[in-house]
Amino acid sequence: MRLKNSIFLLMVVVFFFSCDKKRVFDEYTSVGSAWHKDSIVSFNIPELDSTKRYNLFLNIRDNNNYPFNNIFLIVTIEKPNGFTKVDTLEYEMADPEGNLLGNGFTDIKESKLFYKENVRFRGKYKISIKQAVRETGKVPGVTALEGITEVGLRIENKE
Repeated sequence: MRLKNSIFLLMVVVFFFSCDKKRVFDEYTSVGSAWHKDSIVSFNIPELDSTKRYNLFLNIRDNNNYPFNNIFLIVTIEKPNGFTKVDTLEYEMADPEGNLLGNGFTDIKESKLFYKENVRFRGKYKISIKQAVRETGKVPGVTALEGITEVGLRIENKE
């Protein structure tokens, strides 16, 4: 009976991971219980097929300690030739009642935030992300952004 359970478990795991055929790159970095404003999360992208196009997503894992309805991110893409492109982005993280958006069954939610579509990579790239959240009416940024636990980058094949 134990062998049957082990085989069943193995089949479930293989099925679960084989269903994600779009995934090319999917990595997370922990920022602890709060994301410091000077903490930059970076991902070194391996060389990808330059004949294909990809969609990019930023993944944020947060919990009920997150005090805002939105998040501001500064994302930098450094190309192999040294050219750097910087984007300042805003995403909605909670509904008007303050309930976190995203997927998850517990108080931890994961938000898959659309970043770029139809991207072609030629060589190795580096993508860096930092938070740029400010409280209303205040100029300095939030030093420690509570409730953010992990920041991720996902690259998918464009269909």
